[in-house]
Amino acid sequence: MIGDSVYSPSDQSLSSPNPNLCITVGSMEEEQMVVEQEEEEEELPLPDLGIDLDEDDCDGLLQIETGIDDDGPIAHSAPAPAPGMEFDSYDDAYSYYNSYARELGFAIRIKSSWTKRNSKEKRGAVLCCNCEGFKMVKEANTTSTRRKETRTGCQAMIRLKLIEFDRWKIDQVKLDHNHSFDPERAHNSKSHKTTKSSSASANTKQPQQPPLHVQVRTINLYRALAVPHGTSSSSTSSPGGDHSLSSSRPLLPPGGFSFLQDFFLRIQLTSPNFLYLMDLSDDGSLRNVFWIDPRARAAYSHFGDVVLFDTTCLSNSYQLPLVSFVGIDHHGDSILLGCALLAHQTFETYLWLFRAWLTCMLGRPPQTFITQQCKAMRAAVSEVFPRAHHRLSLTHVLHNIFQSVVQLQDSELFRMALNRVVYGCLKVEEFETAWEEMIIRFGLTNHETINHLFQDRELWAPVYLKDTFLAGALTFRLGDVAAPFIFSGYVHEHTSLREFLEGYQSFLDKKYTRQALCDSESSKFIPELKTTHPYESQMAKVFTVEIFRRFQDEVSAMTSCFGITQVHSNGSASSYVVKEREGEKVRDFEVIYETSAEAQVRCFCVCGGFSFNGYQCRHVLLLLSHNGLQEVPPQYILQRWRKDVKRLYVADFGSGCVDIMNQDQWYEHLHRRAMQVVEQGMRSKEHCRVAWEALQSCLESI
Repeated sequence: MIGDSVYSPSDQSLSSPNPNLCITVGSMEEEQMVVEQEEEEEELPLPDLGIDLDEDDCDGLLQIETGIDDDGPIAHSAPAPAPGMEFDSYDDAYSYYNSYARELGFAIRIKSSWTKRNSKEKRGAVLCCNCEGFKMVKEANTTSTRRKETRTGCQAMIRLKLIEFDRWKIDQVKLDHNHSFDPERAHNSKSHKTTKSSSASANTKQPQQPPLHVQVRTINLYRALAVPHGTSSSSTSSPGGDHSLSSSRPLLPPGGFSFLQDFFLRIQLTSPNFLYLMDLSDDGSLRNVFWIDPRARAAYSHFGDVVLFDTTCLSNSYQLPLVSFVGIDHHGDSILLGCALLAHQTFETYLWLFRAWLTCMLGRPPQTFITQQCKAMRAAVSEVFPRAHHRLSLTHVLHNIFQSVVQLQDSELFRMALNRVVYGCLKVEEFETAWEEMIIRFGLTNHETINHLFQDRELWAPVYLKDTFLAGALTFRLGDVAAPFIFSGYVHEHTSLREFLEGYQSFLDKKYTRQALCDSESSKFIPELKTTHPYESQMAKVFTVEIFRRFQDEVSAMTSCFGITQVHSNGSASSYVVKEREGEKVRDFEVIYETSAEAQVRCFCVCGGFSFNGYQCRHVLLLLSHNGLQEVPPQYILQRWRKDVKRLYVADFGSGCVDIMNQDQWYEHLHRRAMQVVEQGMRSKEHCRVAWEALQSCLESI
């Protein structure tokens, strides 16, 4: 069966894309074709309806579509169908196409559908214009058929297929009709007469949720022409009581939609895997928009363990309602993992955005997700990332506290005391006692902001975060918290949408160039050692320059540590106390040292250095050396910091299945593989020569 043939590369992880391509032939026993007969339906299913379902995740290019007729462009409240549109259920997909048809003035029917063998579960369907096909000669000549001939052989149709998690996707569309529209007759057709009752039943049907362990929620991906003005007039509040921004505030300024449309289309010319999603209100107006480039999606496979969600522009009422997803790369620098423009700060808005972002990342949530304090945001994080460690940005928490006591007479003394309490306490009891003493001392017992933040202390105070991996985010230099840190120097309070879009690509190019220069420096750099300790020379060959310098500070600080004492032993686990001299004071740091049957060493320090920074602290290093280890154990050398890892920033999302009947998928697949060759060719002159010869050979072969 021709329709069952697909290209199917072997499944690989994101970080190790498989360049090999093989052909597999699907079994005819998996699915069977059935025809659902509707009124006037005689045609047999098309032979290509058996094409296997490919499990791509948001890999299609979501772009703005416009309806065009002889009189010029028409903006429809129901957007024109396009490949890649997804729906929560088959009924939703049918209702959408039926609404689109009713608005244009034609009727639809089910041409064919197919189910799984020995099952009534529908797997795909073709919805066509009611004028599709022709009357059979025998039926046309019968005297009982008195009705006006309506079949004109119209080719307009959409083909639906069931993809993962019970979502339905349009994978083939034909929009052209060969007949004029008759709205009056169409409105009296069977499909439109049943719209009202179907809608009522659909509203009572609860969509089936995907498996919880996957942590992916369905989102509607409409590629539609949004009304370029304002936002929805409705105003909602989050479960936590955070109200949305004023409904009178538009998402885009006058003319902003044209800028945004041109911006997206321009990027897609040079980056076909660039993706954007639009959230439309019931009246078709644009509420929110999210976008992400393929390099960011690929980078997430390397640095998706810790993600910061920055809403500075919203909380500081910038002209540009910009939010961003930010990661930390192998140089300890920020990397952009997606952007969005939001009209409201509600639970529903954040829910849509987080689901959209997670879907683009193939449902792989971060280990740690850091945000500012917001009840609506917190509720959405809990819904979309239930297994992630949700934490609050310590920098913003401290900034909010300082701002709330700016009128305090001893504000500078309070700042010093707060820093000592937050950063200096090693145990929970110590922190809570010191906090209480501090607020009593400065007369802040009834201070609303401070009490509110203290209630959430387990989300931001370092003493509670020692089981949370932060990759340096705890001490990440945000600079001026009144500016979005990844866009510092680029976005300010009065930056307009047009200014932002015009400089966006240049900004990204500078970030990528800086990362490439850091990669080059790390590969060639021979650091100057400050000590003779073997740990320093070991990590000089492994870590990138910036991370090595941070680790080098820990090795140098080992000289201030002394007096290792074993205080407890229980089989393979032992507890030690390491003393450290801090100025004129000496502090005790408890370190747990454990060896397994495989002689693997595990260490944990009360300072939480490894969880906070991603490399071991001075106290553990001293204990390892004390116990005779000449090298840092490999489990404490994270790949995310290594300079010898070749990271290919080419997105390789989806299952890899390529529909051999779909030319768009050919392009996607070939472009992705070719870009991997280009990335490898950039490693050295020899790699470039080999890549060039390989490409030349391919061109000659075809």
